[in-house]
Amino acid sequence: MVAKIIAVSNQKGGVGKTTVSMQLAGAVVRRKLRVLVVDADPQGTAVRWASSAEDEQIFPVSVVGLSAANGKVHREIIKFVNDYDLIIIDCPPAVDSLVPQSALLVADLVLVPLIPSPLDLWAAVGIKQIIENISQFNEGLKSRLILNQCQPRTILVKESREILSQFGIELLKTKLQQRQVYRQCAAFGQTVHTLKKSTDAIYEIEALTDEVLSLFNSTGIN
Repeated sequence: MVAKIIAVSNQKGGVGKTTVSMQLAGAVVRRKLRVLVVDADPQGTAVRWASSAEDEQIFPVSVVGLSAANGKVHREIIKFVNDYDLIIIDCPPAVDSLVPQSALLVADLVLVPLIPSPLDLWAAVGIKQIIENISQFNEGLKSRLILNQCQPRTILVKESREILSQFGIELLKTKLQQRQVYRQCAAFGQTVHTLKKSTDAIYEIEALTDEVLSLFNSTGIN
């Protein structure tokens, strides 16, 4: 089966693209699917995350760095589609980078992580424009927003949901809370499932995985 491809992208840094990419990958692989993470960010955060794991408990998903391919990263990703069920691309935040546009050319879905703050909501306009432009060439491209680093029971989260309902890109029901365990996972090269320090974090990553995979059920991924 040819792999489904998810690009995790936003022009603003610090919104949790790598966290979403790595945690989603770690949850999907537990469902007996073959998963690859492509680190397309020159900072190499996903590669460093995976390489931080101890030899006794390596990161459960293969991670490859392809940032050097720049605007041709889509050509490199295509080489892997027959070897995996799902490929997740961790895109760089730079406004002038050609990588997000290239990744979206071959993606089936783009996830746009957002922090519920006015600055982050304003910055999302840029990636929305990129998605709209690429959709002219990749007509099957789906897009979803995901709220990340949310403070529970805050007015700002509620207001962000209301604003984003008019944004033009559908918002996932699942939101990720601001949790220390996500930073710990990066430090130890693990996921919330393998670190086993927060059942609440595992629950929300499982909910995110269910919601994302449900978008593919009618197009081939189980």
